[in-house]
Amino acid sequence: MFNRESSLAGALKSSWLLAALLGAAIFPAQAQNASTIKLGIVSFLTGPAAAPFGIPGRNGAEVLIDAMNAGKVPAPFNKIGFGGTTVEAKYIDETGSAANVVTEFRNLVQRDQVEAVVGYISSGNCLAVTPVAEELKAITVFYDCGTPRIFEEKPRAYVFRVSPLSTIDNVGAARYLLAKKPDVTSYSGINQNYAWGQDSWRDFTGAMQVLAPKVTIDKSLFPKLFAGEYGAEISTLLTSSSPVLHTSFYDGDLEAFLYQEQARALDKRMTIIATTGEAAIWRLRDKMPDGTIIGARGPFGPLAPDSEFNRWFQKIYTDRYGTPPTYPAYQMVMSLLGLKLAYEKARKGDTKPTSDEIAASFKGIEFEGPAGVVKLAIGDGHQGIMGTAYGIYRFNKAKNEPEIVDIMRFPAECVNPPAGVTADDWIKDGMKGAKC
Repeated sequence: MFNRESSLAGALKSSWLLAALLGAAIFPAQAQNASTIKLGIVSFLTGPAAAPFGIPGRNGAEVLIDAMNAGKVPAPFNKIGFGGTTVEAKYIDETGSAANVVTEFRNLVQRDQVEAVVGYISSGNCLAVTPVAEELKAITVFYDCGTPRIFEEKPRAYVFRVSPLSTIDNVGAARYLLAKKPDVTSYSGINQNYAWGQDSWRDFTGAMQVLAPKVTIDKSLFPKLFAGEYGAEISTLLTSSSPVLHTSFYDGDLEAFLYQEQARALDKRMTIIATTGEAAIWRLRDKMPDGTIIGARGPFGPLAPDSEFNRWFQKIYTDRYGTPPTYPAYQMVMSLLGLKLAYEKARKGDTKPTSDEIAASFKGIEFEGPAGVVKLAIGDGHQGIMGTAYGIYRFNKAKNEPEIVDIMRFPAECVNPPAGVTADDWIKDGMKGAKC
């Protein structure tokens, strides 16, 4: 006999079961027994930013995760994986529109149920992903993008950045320039015409105005991103009387510009300050002009402090990939180490910590890695601060390898804004409180 109530109850029960199964597939697991820790790793794997940035970042993740799973990372990170549980990484290409990047992020969190996402080079992508990470309550660690806007626009709960702001690149560059060339009277700049280049030039000129208000700007050029051809700009710069050229160019833009300017000997007339230049030294080698002032977006690569941890990382990376790690690899490793430490602080027994528990442990964390000490001291404990360093590039013909000499280091409190103050306001207000 047909029993309507029984059938309805059965249908409802099936619906609830289906909803539960769908929910498990859509939403990331929380507070479950741990068998493996799933991470999403996002970096440019194709396109113009892949070779100088995305691939070294991905390589840094691969070599560190293998070492973590083997329990071979130096103390205090020598526990296997994350808290004794091995790490499984899914690598995603960052290439594509911001909408596509956000879709891939949602897939990692909702479909693949990763415990955290570590990644992103483009500041635009970081800005697009941030509100979605907050919406999904997904622990997200930005490893390279430098825009200060992430934590200045509003407080964040689940988004963190161990790597320092782009502000340190340009404040450090100004301090180094004036220390080495105190008699400079003017300078010029060539930067990509979008947020990264505009913000870099703003911070550099702002810092110069504070530190040397009588030094003037001569030429200020903003070619389009990935223009590739700089003949007109080089002609303009050759008419300049300023002895210094600031650039935040990176990847193919930096390499194309350097090749083209050397054909016309611009670097013989102007000292180039390349704030991201360290990422290119092993690719360009003797094609990088000697005498270029080199930055690494922090104390990374040859500008990293000499320590047992740094020597260990340089060896395992170079042994595997046949070239030393550049700053994107360091940034990825520091980001993963911070996440590992936060996860292990939050974990209790065999139960995976929730996103809220990881976030609480991550906030304000301080640790030492191959790039030295980082403190999540600004952005309400979500943004890391580090010192930075600059030096002079030289190709060592005897060793047949690049090197950076005449290095100067600037402590974190010298080149970062204090807590509660935006980078732009800090510079405009005379960088008050800087401890150099």
